[in-house]
Amino acid sequence: MLAIIGGTGLYAIEGLDVVEEMDVETPFGRPSAPLLKGRLGERTLMFLPRHGRTHHLLPSEVNYRANIYALKKAGVRKILSISAVGSLREEIKPGDFVLVNEYFDWAQGKREKSFFGQGVVAHVSMASPVCPALYGDVLSAFRGAGLLVHEEKVLACIEGPCFGTKTESLFLKGIGCDIVGMTSVPEVFLAREAQMAYCTIAISTAYEAWRSDEEAHVDQAQVTKSYNESIGQVQKLIKEIIKNDLSDTPKEISACLNVSMITRNKNIPEAKRELLEVLSA
Repeated sequence: MLAIIGGTGLYAIEGLDVVEEMDVETPFGRPSAPLLKGRLGERTLMFLPRHGRTHHLLPSEVNYRANIYALKKAGVRKILSISAVGSLREEIKPGDFVLVNEYFDWAQGKREKSFFGQGVVAHVSMASPVCPALYGDVLSAFRGAGLLVHEEKVLACIEGPCFGTKTESLFLKGIGCDIVGMTSVPEVFLAREAQMAYCTIAISTAYEAWRSDEEAHVDQAQVTKSYNESIGQVQKLIKEIIKNDLSDTPKEISACLNVSMITRNKNIPEAKRELLEVLSA
Protein backbone atom coordinates (compact mmCIF):
# COMPACT_ATOMS: atom_id res chain seq x y z
CA MET A 1 0.00 0.00 0.00
CA LEU A 2 1.09 3.56 -0.76
CA ALA A 3 1.03 6.36 1.81
CA ILE A 4 1.10 10.06 1.09
CA ILE A 5 2.76 12.19 3.77
CA GLY A 6 1.50 15.72 3.26
CA GLY A 7 3.66 18.72 4.02
CA THR A 8 2.76 22.38 4.48
CA GLY A 9 -0.60 23.11 2.88
CA LEU A 10 -1.52 19.50 2.06
CA TYR A 11 -3.84 18.37 4.84
CA ALA A 12 -6.24 16.24 2.78
CA ILE A 13 -6.34 14.31 -0.50
CA GLU A 14 -8.98 15.56 -2.90
CA GLY A 15 -11.46 12.80 -3.73
CA LEU A 16 -10.19 10.38 -1.08
CA ASP A 17 -13.12 8.27 0.12
CA VAL A 18 -12.06 7.62 3.72
CA VAL A 19 -13.03 4.15 4.88
CA GLU A 20 -11.11 4.06 8.15
CA GLU A 21 -9.45 6.46 10.57
CA MET A 22 -6.67 4.61 12.33
CA ASP A 23 -5.28 5.70 15.69
CA VAL A 24 -2.18 3.50 15.76
CA GLU A 25 -0.21 2.96 18.98
CA THR A 26 3.57 2.95 18.66
CA PRO A 27 6.49 2.43 21.06
CA PHE A 28 7.50 6.02 20.26
CA GLY A 29 4.27 7.79 21.13
CA ARG A 30 1.56 9.11 18.86
CA PRO A 31 1.95 9.98 15.17
CA SER A 32 1.20 13.48 13.92
CA ALA A 33 -2.47 12.60 13.37
CA PRO A 34 -4.68 9.53 12.96
CA LEU A 35 -3.94 7.72 9.69
CA LEU A 36 -6.61 8.08 7.03
CA LYS A 37 -7.16 4.95 4.94
CA GLY A 38 -9.29 5.44 1.88
CA ARG A 39 -10.07 4.78 -1.75
CA LEU A 40 -9.00 7.06 -4.55
CA GLY A 41 -10.30 5.73 -7.82
CA GLU A 42 -9.52 2.03 -7.84
CA ARG A 43 -6.68 2.28 -5.30
CA THR A 44 -6.46 2.02 -1.56
CA LEU A 45 -3.97 4.39 0.02
CA MET A 46 -3.08 6.01 3.33
CA PHE A 47 -2.73 9.68 4.15
CA LEU A 48 -0.92 11.39 7.03
CA PRO A 49 -0.46 15.16 7.45
CA ARG A 50 3.10 15.50 8.69
CA HIS A 51 2.51 18.59 10.82
CA GLY A 52 -0.91 17.49 12.10
CA ARG A 53 -4.34 18.35 10.76
CA THR A 54 -4.11 21.91 12.08
CA HIS A 55 -0.38 22.33 11.39
CA HIS A 56 0.54 22.59 15.05
CA LEU A 57 3.92 20.80 14.91
CA LEU A 58 7.26 22.43 14.14
CA PRO A 59 9.58 20.36 11.92
CA SER A 60 11.64 19.35 14.98
CA GLU A 61 8.45 18.49 16.92
CA VAL A 62 7.20 15.95 14.37
CA ASN A 63 7.39 12.45 15.83
CA TYR A 64 9.02 10.92 12.76
CA ARG A 65 9.58 7.51 14.34
CA ALA A 66 5.93 7.24 15.38
CA ASN A 67 4.78 8.32 11.91
CA ILE A 68 6.87 5.78 9.99
CA TYR A 69 6.26 2.98 12.49
CA ALA A 70 2.49 3.58 12.44
CA LEU A 71 2.40 3.52 8.65
CA LYS A 72 4.44 0.31 8.44
CA LYS A 73 2.29 -1.38 11.10
CA ALA A 74 -0.84 -0.36 9.17
CA GLY A 75 0.37 -2.11 6.03
CA VAL A 76 2.10 0.67 4.11
CA ARG A 77 5.13 -0.35 2.05
CA LYS A 78 5.70 2.76 -0.09
CA ILE A 79 5.85 6.41 0.99
CA LEU A 80 5.45 9.46 -1.19
CA SER A 81 6.54 12.57 0.69
CA ILE A 82 5.25 16.00 -0.36
CA SER A 83 7.43 18.85 0.91
CA ALA A 84 7.73 22.62 0.54
CA VAL A 85 11.32 23.71 -0.10
CA GLY A 86 13.44 26.76 -0.83
CA SER A 87 15.49 26.95 -4.02
CA LEU A 88 19.27 27.25 -4.18
CA ARG A 89 19.34 27.32 -8.00
CA GLU A 90 18.26 30.09 -10.35
CA GLU A 91 16.59 27.61 -12.68
CA ILE A 92 14.43 26.14 -9.89
CA LYS A 93 11.82 28.86 -9.73
CA PRO A 94 9.04 29.37 -7.16
CA GLY A 95 6.20 26.99 -8.03
CA ASP A 96 8.46 24.44 -9.73
CA PHE A 97 8.38 20.75 -8.88
CA VAL A 98 11.55 18.89 -7.92
CA LEU A 99 12.25 15.16 -7.68
CA VAL A 100 14.91 14.42 -5.06
CA ASN A 101 17.44 11.61 -5.29
CA GLU A 102 19.91 12.68 -2.56
CA TYR A 103 19.72 14.29 0.90
CA PHE A 104 22.17 16.26 3.01
CA ASP A 105 21.51 16.09 6.74
CA TRP A 106 21.92 19.58 8.22
CA ALA A 107 19.31 19.07 10.96
CA GLN A 108 21.34 19.41 14.11
CA GLY A 109 20.62 17.47 17.23
CA LYS A 110 16.91 17.59 18.08
CA ARG A 111 15.59 14.60 16.15
CA GLU A 112 15.67 10.89 16.81
CA LYS A 113 17.02 9.53 13.52
CA SER A 114 16.95 5.75 14.00
CA PHE A 115 14.73 2.97 15.27
CA PHE A 116 17.81 1.17 16.52
CA GLY A 117 19.73 1.38 19.76
CA GLN A 118 19.07 0.23 23.33
CA GLY A 119 20.19 -3.32 22.70
CA VAL A 120 19.69 -3.63 18.93
CA VAL A 121 22.28 -2.51 16.36
CA ALA A 122 21.82 -2.19 12.61
CA HIS A 123 23.49 -0.04 9.97
CA VAL A 124 21.44 0.40 6.79
CA SER A 125 22.98 1.71 3.59
CA MET A 126 21.83 5.18 2.52
CA ALA A 127 24.06 5.46 -0.54
CA SER A 128 20.89 5.53 -2.66
CA PRO A 129 18.18 6.81 -0.31
CA VAL A 130 15.34 7.05 -2.83
CA CYS A 131 13.64 3.95 -4.18
CA PRO A 132 14.47 3.87 -7.92
CA ALA A 133 11.27 2.00 -8.76
CA LEU A 134 8.99 4.48 -6.99
CA TYR A 135 11.03 7.38 -8.39
CA GLY A 136 10.46 6.01 -11.89
CA ASP A 137 6.73 5.64 -11.29
CA VAL A 138 6.48 9.23 -10.05
CA LEU A 139 8.53 10.58 -12.96
CA SER A 140 6.22 8.76 -15.40
CA ALA A 141 3.23 10.33 -13.62
CA PHE A 142 4.69 13.81 -14.07
CA ARG A 143 5.01 13.17 -17.78
CA GLY A 144 1.53 11.67 -17.94
CA ALA A 145 0.06 14.70 -16.19
CA GLY A 146 1.95 17.09 -18.46
CA LEU A 147 3.81 18.68 -15.54
CA LEU A 148 7.42 19.82 -15.67
CA VAL A 149 9.81 18.64 -12.95
CA HIS A 150 13.48 19.12 -12.11
CA GLU A 151 15.04 15.66 -11.81
CA GLU A 152 17.74 14.15 -9.58
CA LYS A 153 18.29 17.04 -7.18
CA VAL A 154 19.89 17.20 -3.73
CA LEU A 155 17.79 18.30 -0.77
CA ALA A 156 19.49 19.80 2.29
CA CYS A 157 17.42 19.36 5.44
CA ILE A 158 17.90 22.08 8.07
CA GLU A 159 16.62 22.12 11.64
CA GLY A 160 14.38 25.18 11.42
CA PRO A 161 12.03 26.66 12.31
CA CYS A 162 13.91 29.75 11.10
CA PHE A 163 14.80 29.97 7.44
CA GLY A 164 18.53 29.90 6.70
CA THR A 165 20.93 32.82 6.75
CA LYS A 166 22.64 34.06 3.60
CA THR A 167 25.91 32.42 4.70
CA GLU A 168 24.17 29.09 5.32
CA SER A 169 22.41 29.25 1.96
CA LEU A 170 25.66 30.01 0.12
CA PHE A 171 27.37 27.15 1.98
CA LEU A 172 24.69 24.61 1.08
CA LYS A 173 24.61 25.85 -2.51
CA GLY A 174 28.41 25.62 -2.69
CA ILE A 175 28.57 21.98 -1.60
CA GLY A 176 26.11 20.90 -4.28
CA CYS A 177 22.68 21.12 -2.67
CA ASP A 178 19.84 22.29 -4.92
CA ILE A 179 16.94 22.86 -2.51
CA VAL A 180 16.41 23.29 1.24
CA GLY A 181 13.67 21.81 3.42
CA MET A 182 13.04 21.04 7.09
CA THR A 183 11.40 17.61 7.22
CA SER A 184 12.91 14.99 4.90
CA VAL A 185 15.46 14.00 7.54
CA PRO A 186 15.05 11.70 9.39
CA GLU A 187 11.93 10.59 7.50
CA VAL A 188 13.94 9.13 4.63
CA PHE A 189 16.34 7.31 7.00
CA LEU A 190 13.54 5.78 9.04
CA ALA A 191 11.68 4.64 5.94
CA ARG A 192 14.75 2.71 4.83
CA GLU A 193 15.19 1.15 8.29
CA ALA A 194 11.56 0.04 7.99
CA GLN A 195 12.31 -1.46 4.54
CA MET A 196 9.90 0.93 2.81
CA ALA A 197 10.20 2.58 -0.58
CA TYR A 198 10.49 6.37 -0.25
CA CYS A 199 10.41 9.28 -2.68
CA THR A 200 10.15 13.05 -2.19
CA ILE A 201 8.19 15.40 -4.42
CA ALA A 202 9.36 18.88 -3.46
CA ILE A 203 7.63 22.11 -4.35
CA SER A 204 9.88 25.15 -4.63
CA THR A 205 8.10 27.98 -2.85
CA ALA A 206 10.77 30.72 -2.92
CA TYR A 207 14.48 31.31 -3.31
CA GLU A 208 16.65 30.87 -0.24
CA ALA A 209 18.77 33.78 1.05
CA TRP A 210 21.71 33.33 -1.35
CA ARG A 211 20.48 35.78 -3.99
CA SER A 212 21.60 39.41 -4.03
CA ASP A 213 17.99 40.43 -4.66
CA GLU A 214 16.73 40.54 -1.07
CA GLU A 215 13.08 40.86 -2.14
CA ALA A 216 13.32 37.33 -3.51
CA HIS A 217 14.47 35.82 -0.20
CA VAL A 218 12.20 33.25 1.37
CA ASP A 219 9.60 34.21 3.96
CA GLN A 220 6.46 32.46 5.16
CA ALA A 221 4.11 34.63 3.12
CA GLN A 222 5.89 33.57 -0.08
CA VAL A 223 5.89 29.93 0.99
CA THR A 224 2.16 29.91 1.67
CA LYS A 225 1.32 31.73 -1.57
CA SER A 226 3.44 29.48 -3.79
CA TYR A 227 2.30 26.27 -2.12
CA ASN A 228 -1.38 27.19 -2.33
CA GLU A 229 -0.97 27.91 -6.03
CA SER A 230 0.56 24.45 -6.55
CA ILE A 231 -1.89 22.34 -4.53
CA GLY A 232 -4.19 21.74 -7.50
CA GLN A 233 -1.31 20.34 -9.52
CA VAL A 234 -0.25 18.14 -6.58
CA GLN A 235 -3.75 16.68 -6.38
CA LYS A 236 -3.71 16.06 -10.15
CA LEU A 237 -0.33 14.37 -9.88
CA ILE A 238 -1.41 12.05 -7.06
CA LYS A 239 -4.32 10.83 -9.18
CA GLU A 240 -1.93 10.22 -12.08
CA ILE A 241 0.48 8.25 -9.87
CA ILE A 242 -2.17 5.78 -8.72
CA LYS A 243 -3.69 5.20 -12.17
CA ASN A 244 -1.35 2.27 -12.79
CA ASP A 245 0.17 -0.42 -10.63
CA LEU A 246 3.29 0.74 -8.85
CA SER A 247 6.55 -1.08 -9.53
CA ASP A 248 7.92 -3.65 -7.09
CA THR A 249 10.35 -2.34 -4.51
CA PRO A 250 13.88 -3.73 -5.03
CA LYS A 251 15.04 -6.35 -2.53
CA GLU A 252 17.95 -4.17 -1.42
CA ILE A 253 15.27 -1.94 0.13
CA SER A 254 12.40 -4.30 0.98
CA ALA A 255 14.77 -6.78 2.65
CA CYS A 256 17.64 -4.50 3.65
CA LEU A 257 17.61 -5.60 7.30
CA ASN A 258 18.77 -9.05 6.19
CA VAL A 259 22.23 -7.59 5.64
CA SER A 260 22.09 -4.61 8.03
CA MET A 261 21.44 -6.27 11.40
CA ILE A 262 24.49 -6.81 13.60
CA THR A 263 22.86 -7.92 16.85
CA ARG A 264 22.12 -11.62 16.67
CA ASN A 265 18.52 -12.71 17.08
CA LYS A 266 19.21 -14.61 20.31
CA ASN A 267 20.66 -11.44 21.86
CA ILE A 268 17.79 -9.10 21.01
CA PRO A 269 15.99 -7.84 24.15
CA GLU A 270 12.42 -9.06 24.49
CA ALA A 271 11.16 -5.46 24.58
CA LYS A 272 12.56 -4.91 21.08
CA ARG A 273 11.13 -7.97 19.38
CA GLU A 274 7.78 -6.42 18.42
CA LEU A 275 9.63 -3.44 16.92
CA LEU A 276 11.74 -5.72 14.74
CA GLU A 277 8.71 -7.77 13.71
CA VAL A 278 7.03 -4.62 12.42
CA LEU A 279 10.13 -3.23 10.70
CA SER A 280 10.94 -6.59 9.10
CA ALA A 281 7.41 -7.37 7.89
